[in-house]
Amino acid sequence: MPDSPGGRRVRSRPLDGRTAVVTGAARGIGEALAHSLSRNGMRVALLGRERTALERAAGSLPGPSVCVECDITDRTALAAAARRVAAELGPADVVVANAGIAVSGPFDRTSGELWQRVIDVNLIGSANTARAFLPQLRSTRGYFLQIASTAAFGAAPMMSAYCASKAGAESFALALRGEAEPDGVQVGIAYLHWTGTDMLTGIDDHPVLAALRRNQPRPARRVHSPDQVARWLTQGITRRTPNIYAPPWLRWCQPLRPLFPALVARASRRELRSLRDEDTTSPSEVLGVGGRADWNASRASPRTARPDR
Repeated sequence: MPDSPGGRRVRSRPLDGRTAVVTGAARGIGEALAHSLSRNGMRVALLGRERTALERAAGSLPGPSVCVECDITDRTALAAAARRVAAELGPADVVVANAGIAVSGPFDRTSGELWQRVIDVNLIGSANTARAFLPQLRSTRGYFLQIASTAAFGAAPMMSAYCASKAGAESFALALRGEAEPDGVQVGIAYLHWTGTDMLTGIDDHPVLAALRRNQPRPARRVHSPDQVARWLTQGITRRTPNIYAPPWLRWCQPLRPLFPALVARASRRELRSLRDEDTTSPSEVLGVGGRADWNASRASPRTARPDR
């Protein structure tokens, strides 16, 4: 560890020896971020719904890790996970609320149960994660990172639950930031654009999303790999950045946010008018392997089963 000019010893790797918690870590961005944080010297707790995938991901990390199969909509299970993390890895210094699912399809063709599940995982699950780990973050004066999306900038038709949940998660993190700061806990928000996870597989078959992407400037259409996004997130976590943008040029879009809803609506309206009736009346679908695994597990659980009203 090198000396600073003032004679104090400083960390060459600020994350080294600290504990990180990543939800939704079985695959995609969560798995890539777990690897990136582990390579930077962190002990990593991987939380998610898919035990086999979690164990595979944890086993491939270069540093100490623990994986916990956990439904983040279950506060009791999350509290147990937090106790296990503290006992096996030490109290959390960094917590990343990454878990998320998405549904594609018309609002009136999406079952109420499925629509609510997206809100429960992406918004309520993030709040549950913060609630479970805030005591540890206070003790370590740590950093909570909420994974948001450019879906919070301008809501896309056929993605109402996802867009609503990500806008809500952003607002939750902004409110939490003001509350947690006096206790030494910093809260960051990560704005992610097109990322090559299994959630995005087949995007060109989704007429509205494909149209939105087609109408964006060429640099904005690029799909970034989970590994690249994880590197951007790790840089932000290292610096305890209030707002992380992946890709970084998204920061220049913040002042333009009031324009985005109208631009998205214009592109979407044009596309929706050109679609055949069956394209807008077909049933909704859960996007990605991870999303389908969560949906199937939630339907099989008596605790989360609800009648569709």
